[in-house]
Amino acid sequence: MARRPEPPPDAGDALWAKVKASVRPLKARTAPPPEVPRIRVHVRPQPVEAPAISRERAAAPPDGASLDGGWDRRIRRGSLDAERTVDLHGYTQDEAYTVFAGALERAWRDDVRTLLVITGKIRPADEDGRPRGVIAASFSRWAATPALRPFIAAIRPAHPRHGGGGAWYVILRRKR
Repeated sequence: MARRPEPPPDAGDALWAKVKASVRPLKARTAPPPEVPRIRVHVRPQPVEAPAISRERAAAPPDGASLDGGWDRRIRRGSLDAERTVDLHGYTQDEAYTVFAGALERAWRDDVRTLLVITGKIRPADEDGRPRGVIAASFSRWAATPALRPFIAAIRPAHPRHGGGGAWYVILRRKR
């Protein structure tokens, strides 16, 4: 390949002077740009109605509910992928229940079938005597409440890959 010849050292200065002479400054803007209107969205919470089920079915606790063998095999292998996840770390017991109940209702409304709820592990009380792991200890009791039981088909401990003893799979009932 042939090399290009080097330009003379003063060629760049002459070219730059020619460019500077041909440039005119921009006119100053007199009016500010128009403001973009803010869009206001008001979301009203919609009450969720629990699915209609028989009294006997609603009375059965979700812990004892049975799933077919396919569900249990997928849970044992750790191949069950939750469609949504709810992490209850950092909440008080009342806040955690409200967050769980809201997430469960939204998941049921959106036809989600599996929900992974991370509660943290049950731990012994600390040296001051304060209980630890209260959310994890209360979780199965919350799932058995009459307000939430109609949404839940079964509850299973999570695979170690998904949190093990500190998480639960919640299998939601189908809409009928």
